[in-house]
Amino acid sequence: MTCFMRPPPLEFELSPTEPKNYGSYGTQASAAAATAELLKKQEELNRKAEELDRRERELQHAALGARQNNWPPLPSFCPVQPCFFQDISMEIPQEFQKTVSTMYYLWMCSTLALLLNFLACLASFCVETSNGSGFGLSILWALLFTPCSFVCWYRPMYKAFRSDSSFNFFVFFFIFFVQDVLFVLQAIGIPGWGFSGWISALVVLKANPAVAVLMLLVALFFTGIAVLGIVMLKRVRGCVPGGEVGGKSEIMGPEGPGEGRSFWRKSGGPG
Repeated sequence: MTCFMRPPPLEFELSPTEPKNYGSYGTQASAAAATAELLKKQEELNRKAEELDRRERELQHAALGARQNNWPPLPSFCPVQPCFFQDISMEIPQEFQKTVSTMYYLWMCSTLALLLNFLACLASFCVETSNGSGFGLSILWALLFTPCSFVCWYRPMYKAFRSDSSFNFFVFFFIFFVQDVLFVLQAIGIPGWGFSGWISALVVLKANPAVAVLMLLVALFFTGIAVLGIVMLKRVRGCVPGGEVGGKSEIMGPEGPGEGRSFWRKSGGPG
């Protein structure tokens, strides 16, 4: 009878795993820099693709005749129809939409301030009948400045960013500078001028503290608008480098001077 012997198990000596060499620190840093650069380029391409899509939708709306005036937003039964077309997300380049939106909110705040100023002057007139001239002027300022400010400085600014128009930039800077001076005068509140500013509120304080508090709140509102107006004037000025607002303008884009204009050219937009 043949006997088979099982061979003894083979024993392998396992050597400890040697650490792999992934390259030097300089190579890893170069790879990280290259990856960051690729991500930056990808974000730029995505931004330009969104801008191209927005321009394409705008052209399609214009071709189909769907670009109807939508401002001011009025009900359909109103005999007066909207006078302007405004769509910041469609007409304004993405990098300037925040600036244009802030200017629109500034205009809305100035309109609200004029309405509150009218109420404060009315209260002052009820307390002291000698303030009738200021009350009358407050009505005039509310009726005059509300439409004029929209047409004279907001719309030129809107059209300047929309089509890179040097003429509209020039009109905006000239008129909005005057508007900023007017904001400061409103905050000061010279008695008899129809503005419930600081001086007018302090004058009424002796006659009626409650009305004076209302006028102080309006004065504080006027002061905030004046400060924001100066800040926004500088911000819009920073979008037009070199002071070229009377000639051929170059809007400051995210990559430097002229990027906004060259990008519009590449995307088929105005310019």
